[in-house]
Order: sequence, then structure tokens, then C-alpha cells
Amino acid sequence: MSGDGQGTSHWFDDDAGPVVRPYAMTRGRTTSPAQHRLDLIAVVVAEPHADDTEADHSLSPEHVDIVELCRDTPQSVAELAAELDLPVGVVRVLIGDLVHEEMVHVTRPVPPAELPDESILRDVINGLRAL
Repeated sequence: MSGDGQGTSHWFDDDAGPVVRPYAMTRGRTTSPAQHRLDLIAVVVAEPHADDTEADHSLSPEHVDIVELCRDTPQSVAELAAELDLPVGVVRVLIGDLVHEEMVHVTRPVPPAELPDESILRDVINGLRAL
């Protein structure tokens, strides 16, 4: 307590309602089993069978929001954190929960080193034109 005489008023905002601390959203967890794969550019994709997430009472509203955001367009971890206005660490834990529950899967962009060389692509195009 801050001793300012306001009691627990610092836990309540008249406009926003009760303030929920990030660690409360993750039930105090800071890691998840899938976290090692969840860097900022990892792409989260909703599974096709994750249709009615709101009916699943084991999911928090934040879990539901993540699945809904990824339903039409895959989203990166950074995009989800920005859209939900949550710390990246919290979003990683929540995504890890969803991966564990098979509601989403995570893919990684192809590293530039694994992309074909531009000169090879030009040679292929030129070869196709020559046919």
C-alpha cells in the first residue's frame, strides 16, 4: 500500500474498470513450453478447428482475442502484443497456452539465408522464357 489514504483505489480506474496486472493474466507464469520458438517475428496462425473459442470456458478473454486476431490473417508475436496492448512476455505465455491446447500453431518466416539466390531465380526465368 502506498499510504496515501486512498486504500485500494490505485487498483481501480473509473474509466477502465479494475486494473489487471500482467502476471495475473498468466497466473504468475513467465514461460511456456513453446516459448523457445516465440520470437517477435514468429507468426501465429489459428487452427481451423478453433471455431468457437468463446464457448471454451478454460480460455481467458486474452486467449480468445489472440485466436480471433489470427483467424483471418496470421499475426506475428509483435503484432499481437501491439494490438492487445500487452507486454510481449505475457503474449508469449498466452500463445504458448494456445499452442499447447492446439488452438493455434506457430510458424517462422524463412530466414533470408535459406531463400534462393536472386541470380538463380533470374536464370530460371530466362530459361523458361527460352522455351
